[in-house]
Amino acid sequence: MTGPARWGRGRLVVLTSLVGALAAVVLGFLTFGAQTTAHPEHVPVAVSAPESGPLRAAAERVSGQGGDALSWRVTTPAEGRRLLGDKEVYGVLELAAGQSGPSATVVVSGAVNPTGTQIAQQALTGAGQALTAALAQANPGAAATPVRVETVHQTTAAGRVAPLGISALAWVGGLAAGAVLTLLAQRGGTRLGPLARFSHVLGTSVLMTGVLTGFLALWDSSLHLGWDTVGFLWLTSAAFAAVQGGLLRLLGVRAMAILGPLYLLAPSVASQVPETLNPAYEALLWSWTPFRFSTEALRSLLVGASGAPDVGTGIWVLGALLAAGLLVVLWPGGRGSAGEVAEPQSPDGVVDVGVDEAEGLPGAEGEHPAQHRHARIRR
Repeated sequence: MTGPARWGRGRLVVLTSLVGALAAVVLGFLTFGAQTTAHPEHVPVAVSAPESGPLRAAAERVSGQGGDALSWRVTTPAEGRRLLGDKEVYGVLELAAGQSGPSATVVVSGAVNPTGTQIAQQALTGAGQALTAALAQANPGAAATPVRVETVHQTTAAGRVAPLGISALAWVGGLAAGAVLTLLAQRGGTRLGPLARFSHVLGTSVLMTGVLTGFLALWDSSLHLGWDTVGFLWLTSAAFAAVQGGLLRLLGVRAMAILGPLYLLAPSVASQVPETLNPAYEALLWSWTPFRFSTEALRSLLVGASGAPDVGTGIWVLGALLAAGLLVVLWPGGRGSAGEVAEPQSPDGVVDVGVDEAEGLPGAEGEHPAQHRHARIRR
């Protein structure tokens, strides 16, 4: 018999040490590596001004500055705010003519990624100050005015942090429920059918929705918690629970080797600005993680911007995950699935081997087994 029980102590020590080192290397690259290598590059922002005149020329000059850190778009004030509402830019620098001279206003949104908003606000404020000072010097009668900051869809610290936190809690709650169900079913010898697993997904999603809604109300009562937000919370919880339930059905507890690290990998990049990530991290992690879709859509919903494009995208992505997970959960399967548990043996250790005729075996009374053609051997 071969296996871990026959391995030498030295081999076990070396093997487990290598496993720990490999886990640290993988998680280091995929989690902290994404954060430590982040730097702004081509962050989209806009500068708006009237369609003609000196301010338009000034806006054109501003768009040529900033190096590789910013990617400028020159537009009109109305178009600039539309781009911000659609989350195509992280901020807008609005140039306008006033009685005392040209003015600059930095417009940002609470529905946009807070890290990207901070980067854009700092860059646009500096550009606005430099521009108004230069215009004031060029016009002796004009005075430089301070740059004003306007935030649409005002939000609080809870509104900025909660979307990612709620997404992570939805994943962890569903994962804990699914893992405990699988372990207890295996330990108790209970075979879980599709209906039982579907009921578990439904019950977990409903309870998690209540918990997450309660947390949001506790953290900040000013957040928008209408039916659209509550419905999206249920969709997120149900999609996560269904995907987890499907993998647990296919792989059993071994699915934890996949589902567990996802919790560590996804949140580390879901809150990042994609324009600040290394292209490899953006393509391999940020582009597909479900945490990104739930976080961005929930951020819009919590500030009342339900018409933002990322809300529709989040609904489609999470809806597809829910459908795929339920397909695996409800698919009729035999006993061969790793997550399914066979019927338990009798507690007294009796095993029916189904022997009807055993030649050469004496009967209980010394007769030949042929006289008892339906006897069974028990052990």
